[in-house]
Amino acid sequence: MSDLLAPPVVWYEGLARYQQRGIAHVLATVVAVNGSAPRALQAKMIVTQDSIVDTLGGGGLEHDVINTARQLLNGEIAATVSKEVKPKVSEIDGDSTAASSKAVRRDAVYTKHYPLGAKLAQCCGGSVTVMFECFNVTPPMSVLVFGAGHVASALMTILAELPCQVDWVDSRPEMFERYLVDESNTKQSKRYNLPAHIRPRIDDEPVDFVRPFIEQGGQRFILVMTHDHSVDFELVRAALDTISDSSSADDKCSDVTAPYVGCIASATKAKRFRDRLVQRDYNDQLVSQLVMPIGLPIGGKEPMAVAVSIVAQLLQQYHQATS
Repeated sequence: MSDLLAPPVVWYEGLARYQQRGIAHVLATVVAVNGSAPRALQAKMIVTQDSIVDTLGGGGLEHDVINTARQLLNGEIAATVSKEVKPKVSEIDGDSTAASSKAVRRDAVYTKHYPLGAKLAQCCGGSVTVMFECFNVTPPMSVLVFGAGHVASALMTILAELPCQVDWVDSRPEMFERYLVDESNTKQSKRYNLPAHIRPRIDDEPVDFVRPFIEQGGQRFILVMTHDHSVDFELVRAALDTISDSSSADDKCSDVTAPYVGCIASATKAKRFRDRLVQRDYNDQLVSQLVMPIGLPIGGKEPMAVAVSIVAQLLQQYHQATS
């Protein structure tokens, strides 16, 4: 659904879009104005790695704002910075081109002061201070969920409220019917009453999603909970095969890291799966990476209780890795 939306035009549309999708972005805001300037106090724009939304007035000022924002996204601005810059009346002179812009970092918040003179090829004669706020520089959890049964549905209730990206896969269209938006005359792709960061995928070959998902790199979480144990087993095998191929690849600089691979299971199912994998010559170290049973042992067998235990385990691993 989200891919059909037009590109955002105003900053608050971009902010909502990129927050929902977990895309790294910077919100640049004019927080001080002295004299003449292209935009008023509190004017805002959004900058991502490959797009901008709204404007702070164009010209040299905006060009530098965009470059600074992308340097922040890339971690190219030094962590040790001088004390906060406060604009002074003496800095408003349009001829004071020798005054250098200074950046200030407070965690992920930076400010930068711009005299609007010859250095920026602008003749406004005033000055502005811009604040840069970084979001999603650390990517949110990326979760691939197979199966749309009771536990998965409960899981989505929780994930809907968390900063994450979810691909939800099932071969049965009827499992997603409850989420369909009723549009009797639409000719576009089906639309679902789900947050933009949860994307239903209907496919007869769910295994095809595993390798591309893992090979995107970064922290990845795969949850296997389909209605068919044989499908579960093939999904687990596909994940382990991809992990094995990645670890044995010659490219040691690969960004592919071992994902979390969890499969909903009883103790009996877990033992059967592990035995079958070992019989198929998967080594013990690789098989040990499989999380079965899935979730933290907090008790409770209701779908929501199981979903809570699973999300708690994902958050635990995610935050341990990013802290």
